[in-house]
Amino acid sequence: MTDFAAIDFETANAHRASVCSVGVVVVRGGEVVDTLYRLIRPRPNFYSRFTTAIHGLTYADTADAPDFEEVWRDVAPRIEGLPLVAHNAPFDEGCLRAAFDLYDMPYPGYEFYCTCRASRRVFGKRLPNHQLHTVSAACGFDLQHHHHALADAEACARIALKIL
Repeated sequence: MTDFAAIDFETANAHRASVCSVGVVVVRGGEVVDTLYRLIRPRPNFYSRFTTAIHGLTYADTADAPDFEEVWRDVAPRIEGLPLVAHNAPFDEGCLRAAFDLYDMPYPGYEFYCTCRASRRVFGKRLPNHQLHTVSAACGFDLQHHHHALADAEACARIALKIL
């Protein structure tokens, strides 16, 4: 796979629709040609201690950020016609579908590929786990800022280029 968009969402709380940041890495011809990171004002607009402990984002970080619908108007043309790749794709696809539903936007039927599933097929039991940072290292990419949406999307893109 040489043309795709790697995507990663972070959420503010347990609601899948509560996306508070998105990272996108667009790959064409096997090369990264575009990246995008946006903070998003989540709905519902509250942060759980659990999610803040994971990614470090708080209400203050996104209180003045645009909502999902506005951010997606910037994302959509960049990824048009491309399959989406995520590490643990059911989570990210679930977030995307939930946000589209919350904002009453028609879902365009994005095709998702999962680098976590692919890692299990390619590496099997040779890795202690198939978490993003572990698979990144196995693919020769040093993930420095795990749980930052753009850093995670970049790691996912590097994994996809190696094993998809």
